[in-house]
Amino acid sequence: MYTLSEKQIDFILNDIKIRGVEMEDLQLNLLDHICCVIECELDHDGDFEIFYKKTIPRFFIKELKEIEEETILLLTFKNYYAMKKTMIRIGIFSVITIIWGSISKLMHWPGAAIMLLMGIGSLALIFIPLMFILKTKEESNMRDKLILGLASLIGICLCCATLFTIMHWPSPTNGFFWFAAICISAFIFIPVYFFTGIRNPDTKLNTMVTTIILIGATGLQFTLMNVRPALKLTQIKMYGYIQNETLLKKLQHYSKSENNQPNTIALEINSKADEIKSMIIENAIGEKTIPKDFESKNIELQEGSLDVNFYDNGRGIRLLRDLKTELTNYNASISPENKIPVEHSILDIEFDKIGRYSNYAVLNSLTQLQMFLATAESKITASK
Repeated sequence: MYTLSEKQIDFILNDIKIRGVEMEDLQLNLLDHICCVIECELDHDGDFEIFYKKTIPRFFIKELKEIEEETILLLTFKNYYAMKKTMIRIGIFSVITIIWGSISKLMHWPGAAIMLLMGIGSLALIFIPLMFILKTKEESNMRDKLILGLASLIGICLCCATLFTIMHWPSPTNGFFWFAAICISAFIFIPVYFFTGIRNPDTKLNTMVTTIILIGATGLQFTLMNVRPALKLTQIKMYGYIQNETLLKKLQHYSKSENNQPNTIALEINSKADEIKSMIIENAIGEKTIPKDFESKNIELQEGSLDVNFYDNGRGIRLLRDLKTELTNYNASISPENKIPVEHSILDIEFDKIGRYSNYAVLNSLTQLQMFLATAESKITASK
């Protein structure tokens, strides 16, 4: 068994201090552990310096001061490991949920919206904040903390912007998140990252390459946001649909018979068409009809895909089939000149392909059929 001299013990203690360990208690604990290892494992006639150089790396991965940093974290941040495990679990849950939700949305499977909401929401509100808290505790450089904070803020804004876009939530809020993410990235994050990293010769090249990638990614996001003026086209489509509905109500008013009651079959056709339209509108804006004060409420019926009701013989498909049957029966009961042209309408295509059409295509086609019906009823009433 090897016995350390006072001089060797002082050498070990000084080396521990030189390697960055400043806490006195920790210095003494490390000294005790290292001395025990050397005295137990080094032969009596062994070389102390060579054995010490081989032994000291056992206590760290990169530097010995890691032990002190880890100790400080444990003393000042008692829930560090619990939060770290939570962050990892939430991150895995978010990624799996987002991927499965995206596939479900693509395939029009049920539950896609809920999964995307949970996945993106947990990523933005739990994973990114936890990651920021844990990483800032590990970083001592204020520059790194600032960059990490800006990156986390940009990530949260992008998650919220994506969520508002795919969920068709109010556009002004959606636009705010996109704009905030791009402005923070372009005018704060990238300049701070570049001018602080370029000064260090060791990180100069990586800083330049990463900055170019960041500028390119931000530019692409800005380009996509700049295309958003097409939003006005959506408004025009919405106004056009509302005007068509107003015109339809006027035509239906004039098509009523003398006892103020329309034809029973016509009434059933209108009821089916209105039910289908309500289903589509509710999926888009959360309400069955477009309210009169939709502008003050920032409600916008954006053009998008139909929901799961219009796939795999869903409720929407069944209603469209019934509607086509009733229109066929109606045309068979009236004169040829008053027949409703079903050709080139949404009822003239294969029902298993309905889901490929946009919500506006189906809404406008149904409204046109109702207009033809109201016109036919008006002519029949006038001829009596």
